Amino acid sequence: MDRPIKATLREARVHNERLVLATIYDGGRASRADVARLTGLTRTTVSDVVEGLLAAGLCREVGRGPSTGGKAPILLEVPDEARLLVGVDLGDRVFTAATVNLRGEILTRVDVPSEDSDGDVALGLALDLIAQVLDACDGPILGIGIGAPGLVDTGTGKVIQAVKRDWRQLPLGEIVAERFGLPVHVANDSQAAGLAEHVFGAVRGPNLITVKVGQGIGAGLVLSGELFEGDGFGAGEIGHTVVDPSGEMCRCGRRGCLETVASARAVVNQLAALSGRTVTMDQALADFRSGDPAARQVVLEAGRHLGAALGALVGALHVRRIVLAGTMTAFGDEWLNAVASAAAGHALAALSEDTTFEIGRMDDIVVLGASALLMTRELGMTLRPLHPERRPRWPDATNDKTPVQSSALSGRTPVGVVAEKGGVPG
Repeated sequence: MDRPIKATLREARVHNERLVLATIYDGGRASRADVARLTGLTRTTVSDVVEGLLAAGLCREVGRGPSTGGKAPILLEVPDEARLLVGVDLGDRVFTAATVNLRGEILTRVDVPSEDSDGDVALGLALDLIAQVLDACDGPILGIGIGAPGLVDTGTGKVIQAVKRDWRQLPLGEIVAERFGLPVHVANDSQAAGLAEHVFGAVRGPNLITVKVGQGIGAGLVLSGELFEGDGFGAGEIGHTVVDPSGEMCRCGRRGCLETVASARAVVNQLAALSGRTVTMDQALADFRSGDPAARQVVLEAGRHLGAALGALVGALHVRRIVLAGTMTAFGDEWLNAVASAAAGHALAALSEDTTFEIGRMDDIVVLGASALLMTRELGMTLRPLHPERRPRWPDATNDKTPVQSSALSGRTPVGVVAEKGGVPG
């Protein structure tokens, strides 16, 4: 009976550590008493856990908060760089790796061209890139998060299929972990983009659809505060939904997929066919902005095709907030309006009127999403942290005696508390 009991105690310890850490992180600053009240843990348990977090450098004491009648409480916070996250985006044209802190700020980054790489060559390029970023890291590294193309089993880190890279059943997470000796988590790039908006974006909410529209098209779904991957990890693979059975051949082997009419690749290909010359994305953007009729027609029609497909998501899920990210968002509000109008025309009016479409303002969204995946899985952080500039700050007790409430004291319960419904008594 000893072994099961010990296992239970270890699990309880890990549970409590994650719950306490998430509560401090989400609140910006909190006292031990605040943490005990919000988590349901005893003060003794909280003090014990906090001592361990302090020793590990995962939290620190930052002075005293205002007194409510007794001794002013010592406040705790999670340092932004208590751990460094290595986020990787294995994009269609460029591989990017970056060092990211716990608040989603990119500290260093490296890009390498990847458009002509596939198979083992692409894998080797990714490994070399990660090694380069790790060599430049100056601080404790939590692990590596990767946003990869195609179908990805996030539980094992295996790329089930990525057509562009000619990867099938590639144990990417296992290969990277074995090479660098660090925890590794892998997700589909569009799903990673959804996590980035949800974790590091300026607006928090339980449900969110993030649609990444670049060389390909995919959606990241966050439902009830959790990344939704579907039964076979393919949730959000809308780019290969057939919209025109007699249309252009898609790289997946079928005709008329959404990617063939609504992606950045589709736009430049159509403009090239119309003009009889090679067209780059930069040229397409310049022509669109200058009012070129052909560019405007192609771009706005691409937006309408995308909107029609998203109308089905509006009807199926009724998620009120849809964020668009990726290369195509450079075409701005006119393209966005084309998407939103078409979506409204393909969904029940009562639902479409209750849905907002917006362009994401986040750079390196896949890098940040891969980092968010790593952070939440390794540290158990909340999926709704405060954005850095929105973190409540207690005043310096020596200079300002005015009480300023943290988010914890203003009634917003950290997600970890809701999900866990209290800690394990210790």
